[in-house]
Amino acid sequence: MRWGAVGVPVLLFPTAGGDAEEAERFGLIDSIAPLMAAGRIKVYSVDSVAGRSWTRKDDPRHSMWLQNQFDAVIREEVVPAIRADCRDDSTEIVTAGASIGAFWALEVICRHADVFRLAICMSGSYDLSDRLHGHWNDDFYFSSPLHYLPDLDDGWELDMLRSRFVVLACGQGRWEDPGESWRVAHVLGEKGIPNRVDLWSHDHDHDWPTWREMLPLYLDDMA
Repeated sequence: MRWGAVGVPVLLFPTAGGDAEEAERFGLIDSIAPLMAAGRIKVYSVDSVAGRSWTRKDDPRHSMWLQNQFDAVIREEVVPAIRADCRDDSTEIVTAGASIGAFWALEVICRHADVFRLAICMSGSYDLSDRLHGHWNDDFYFSSPLHYLPDLDDGWELDMLRSRFVVLACGQGRWEDPGESWRVAHVLGEKGIPNRVDLWSHDHDHDWPTWREMLPLYLDDMA
């Protein structure tokens, strides 16, 4: 899906089992409509194929494989499609998402910092290892920033990441877990990757009203 005609491209990931139209159904697109009308951003979204597998509680070995395949599709198919739509083969993309969508926003900027310049991660669930039920493989390791970043050695990948920025926004209301954001911030900070944790109030729950308030603020300020 795409909304808007011109502006900075934003790849928006849905929540765990969401599809590409979820953001529109839950009013997130309406919340950023003024930025699109002003020609500042245009927004793309994809189905949460990998997230849906975790939600269905598929065999974790399949979910891990699918997670890595989903990353490849984003880099090898979605990014070129966005760049073609922008008529710019070198345009850098902003990414955003809430809940599992925040995991994906973090994942793609960490693995593809040559493409993504800013990640807006809202109410993120960043550690999926409790869903593995004893299974573990490279598909999971290399698509989980919390696990592979601590082992990332100095080199061009880390140098590129150090020129990017990650916002970790989280409410303190119902169903929120600020500890997840702080854990990611610690891992990023240890590697010198610029990031910021923004804790919102206890009135901000892990729910769409919170994200409808957060996203336009960060896009207006940083995109």
